[in-house]
Amino acid sequence: MAGLSLRCGDCGAHLKSVEEAQSHAELTSHTNFSESTDAVLNLVCAACGKPCRSKTETDLHTKRTGHADFVDKTMEAAKPIELEVPKPKVDDMEVEEGAAAAEGGQSEEMVMPEVNKTMLEELESMGFPTARATRALHYSGNSSIEAAINWVAEHEDDSDIDEMPLVPVITETEKSKPSLTPEEVKMKAQELRERARKKKEEEERRIEREKEKERIRIGKELLEAKRIEEENERKRMLALRKAEKEEEKRAREKIRQRLEEDKAERRRKLGLPPEDPGAAKPSTPPVEEKKSALPIKPATKAELMRDCLRSLKQHHKDEDVKVKRAFQTLLTYIGNIAKNPDEEKFRKIRLSNPSFQDRVGNLHGGIEFLCLCGFEKLEDNEFLYLPRGKVDMPILNSAGAELNSAITNPFFGVL
Repeated sequence: MAGLSLRCGDCGAHLKSVEEAQSHAELTSHTNFSESTDAVLNLVCAACGKPCRSKTETDLHTKRTGHADFVDKTMEAAKPIELEVPKPKVDDMEVEEGAAAAEGGQSEEMVMPEVNKTMLEELESMGFPTARATRALHYSGNSSIEAAINWVAEHEDDSDIDEMPLVPVITETEKSKPSLTPEEVKMKAQELRERARKKKEEEERRIEREKEKERIRIGKELLEAKRIEEENERKRMLALRKAEKEEEKRAREKIRQRLEEDKAERRRKLGLPPEDPGAAKPSTPPVEEKKSALPIKPATKAELMRDCLRSLKQHHKDEDVKVKRAFQTLLTYIGNIAKNPDEEKFRKIRLSNPSFQDRVGNLHGGIEFLCLCGFEKLEDNEFLYLPRGKVDMPILNSAGAELNSAITNPFFGVL
């Protein structure tokens, strides 16, 4: 199969023509090129028509412009490459030079080219005819024996391979034309390398700027997400404090009522008449009759959990240590499930476990609280189990908030 591209063996660059390979060699001083049957990638942006020759170029173009649709036209643009730069034949050169001389009214003298005598003798010793060896050294630039042999191998089918080459005589004017010295050639190569280095640095700086813009964008998105999360946490804490204040208010109202009842009892025991009922403040607002005509709002899960915890504390009001330990144990169960919802060991509790019975199971309302969180009793009544599909994070969060309130609020469940 004919080659469709050239690949640099030094850096791996993929080049689609000999001209590109020559430019690449001038910029990088790389000389190791090989023919490849893989075509150079040609991805054309559907929005603006920009061609891209690699996945990296398409990614950079997408980041820079937002265009993400590309059409693969690699095979449409692929064509066999010409590995040789056509050179004019000696006969053609002679015809052209003869015509130019005829127009000028004078003829041009032709002589054999000067070649390296040592390499010529070495080629002749190998068996090459003098004319063929001279032609090979001349057209390979007198560079090396290997280059001359390669030239012979590539042109052995030429009809004039064994004819002595002729070149025009170099006049004094042509000899006086300045030619590049080795130092100038070295400086020119250094200049090309410096230009290539600057171009590469500029490209790296441009890519770094693109990366910096991307980092800034991601940083802004992370800050915004953090701000939203903090705002939601603040709202949750405000709602929790509001619920605690309402709980404290209800507890104080019950304490006030208890004091009023104790006061009335003491007056009765002392034989004093009861206080004037008209002067006593009503314990309930007089608008209860109006509210009774409205539909009653069903209690929420959070309210049911709060009532369950309040009932547990009231049934064991003389055992504060045991009640607090029960609340903390329930909080541990809920916290483990919220952090590891896929772990079955946190969602399964053996009812006969002595530690569980001592901390939660034997206390009024402990198992009921777990059932409100989603736990179910299995058929054999040996385990409490929370199926993975019934793990409800909002309910678990509400349960955790109620338990925190019960532990930290000193007025919780006083009456």
